[in-house]
Amino acid sequence: MGTLDRFDIKGRSALVTGAASGIGLAYAEAMAEAGALVTLTDLDGEGAIREAARLQGEGYTVRADRLDVSDWDNVVAAFDAHATAFGGLDICFANAGIDTGAGFWNPAGHRNADGQVDTYDHKRWDRSIQVNLNGVFYTVSNAVRIMKQEGRANGRTGGSIITTASNAGLVTEPIVGLPYMPAKAGVLHMVRALGLELAEFRIRINAIAPGPFVTNIGGGWLKKDPVARAAWDAIVPLGSVAETEQLKPLALLLASDASDYMTGSHVVIDGGMMLGKYK
Repeated sequence: MGTLDRFDIKGRSALVTGAASGIGLAYAEAMAEAGALVTLTDLDGEGAIREAARLQGEGYTVRADRLDVSDWDNVVAAFDAHATAFGGLDICFANAGIDTGAGFWNPAGHRNADGQVDTYDHKRWDRSIQVNLNGVFYTVSNAVRIMKQEGRANGRTGGSIITTASNAGLVTEPIVGLPYMPAKAGVLHMVRALGLELAEFRIRINAIAPGPFVTNIGGGWLKKDPVARAAWDAIVPLGSVAETEQLKPLALLLASDASDYMTGSHVVIDGGMMLGKYK
């Protein structure tokens, strides 16, 4: 097999959560563009259907499903529907996540009254953990269930699972809502633990840890506020906040056999933000 052949995922099936916009949509597009059979899922079911229709119009084999990753029964049904439609599951992106509001500090240099640990709304905490951590567990659990079933049925085990973590799971981000950081740190440690557990079945699991990307998180404020965008661009060592298109090559690497010796790992893609400030 040649080097470029290892990136070939034509005919494999992929399910992406949180795929109606942002990072999840970029993952879904990357898989479809590479020839995979893709299910776009999202709590925004209409958005998932709209994007799937667009991709279908471009000649790709995709479908859509509304999915609340915090609802176990809904996740089970979505994975079963995908496996029925495409004959199994080869690739899964556990991507869906939510914004958790402001942290204790804001970019203007002031404390946020509702972002302190003693004022933080416990319901916001619970919802964030339910989606950003439990939802990843629900997604990964069902991906593994289908991948193992497929392996028993055809004698070929294996698959690739990619989670969306964050550099906020690796370092302290005072402007990020408090529960987001332990949730993403939990995702990273889950990936490490499951890398070991699933190796026997040739099911690989890795995490992408993005830094600042332009998405709809936080109401899409980086798209709407040029001053905030310029401020962020100025502190990124590589010069700018990234567009989600820049995640596609990494997504293909981790989804394909090009990364067949990688599991339990995470890849930071943040323009050098974690290296420290130099401006």
